Amino acid sequence: MLINYEHYRIFYYVAKYQNITQAAAALMSSQPNVTRTIKQMEKKFGCALFVRTARGVKLTAEGEKLYEHVAVAYDHIEAGEKELTGRLTLQEGAVAIGTGEVALHLLLLKKLSEFHTLYPKVRLKITNGSTPQSLKALDTGAVDFSVVTESNEMSPQMKSIPLCSFREILICGSQYRSLADKTIGFGDLAKLPYVCLDRTTITYKFYRNLFLSEGQEMNPDIEVATSDMILPVVENNLGIGFVPEQFAAQPLKEGRVYKINMDKEIPQRHICMVKDKGRSLSAAADRLASYLSAGRLSENP
Repeated sequence: MLINYEHYRIFYYVAKYQNITQAAAALMSSQPNVTRTIKQMEKKFGCALFVRTARGVKLTAEGEKLYEHVAVAYDHIEAGEKELTGRLTLQEGAVAIGTGEVALHLLLLKKLSEFHTLYPKVRLKITNGSTPQSLKALDTGAVDFSVVTESNEMSPQMKSIPLCSFREILICGSQYRSLADKTIGFGDLAKLPYVCLDRTTITYKFYRNLFLSEGQEMNPDIEVATSDMILPVVENNLGIGFVPEQFAAQPLKEGRVYKINMDKEIPQRHICMVKDKGRSLSAAADRLASYLSAGRLSENP
C-alpha cells in the first residue's frame, strides 16, 4: 500500500494539533486539502483515523497506532533536516586538524581565531605533533586535514597546498654573543654546540641535507621535540640553533638572543595544508580549508 510522505506529514500535523484548521496553517496549506488527504488515507487503510470532537478531531485507536510509528519517523526526519541545515550553514559541526608548532604559531592560530569569530558554533579539535605524526593522523582518518611544514614524504593519496612561506635564522645566547659579529658557514657551525629538532622530524632532515650539501656532517649536541623548545635552550647557552624569524623577533629586540649571519642564505620553507584526495570534507572542514587557502603563498604571515 503506497501512501506518500506528504500524506503522512499531513496526518502527523493533524494528529499533533488535533485540529484541521491549525494543522493546515502550520502546513501552509488549505483546510479542504488537509481534509481531503485524511479521507484518502482512511480510504486506503479501510478504517477511520480521526473522529470529530467539539474542539476539532482526535485519533481513533487505529489512528493512535499509526501515529506512534509516524511520529517517530517524522521526528527523525525533522531532526536530520535540522542537523544537515545546521551543518551546511555552519551553525554546528566540527573540524579536526593535525599541525606542528611552526605551522600552529606562524599561521594557524591567527586564522583559527578569525574563523572562530565568523563561525563560533563550529567545534575545533587541534592535534599537535611533528609533520610525520600529523600526516599519519591524516592517513588514518583521525583528522580532516593537516597544516604542516612542507614535506616530500607524503603518500600519493595526499595533496599539498602551499599556504605561506617563512625563513629561519641562526641565533645564540649571551655566552656566544661574539659570533653575532661574524659571518660563519656550515663548516664553522659543525664545530659549535648545535641544537635542533629530533631526527624523526622534517626539519632535522632539512638541515641535515643542508649540512651535507656543504660537505659537512650534522652532529647535534641537543635534540628537542618541538620548535618552541629551541629558543629557551639557546637562550640558556646550551647551544646555538635555527628558529623561524618570527619566533626570535621579540627575544632579539630584548637582547635575550643574538642573530648569527650565515655566509649562505637559508632556503625559504613553506607551510602547507595537506588533504586526502580520496576523502570528502564536511561542510565545516571544507569552509575552513577554503578560508585557509584563500590567502596562500603570502610570506611572513
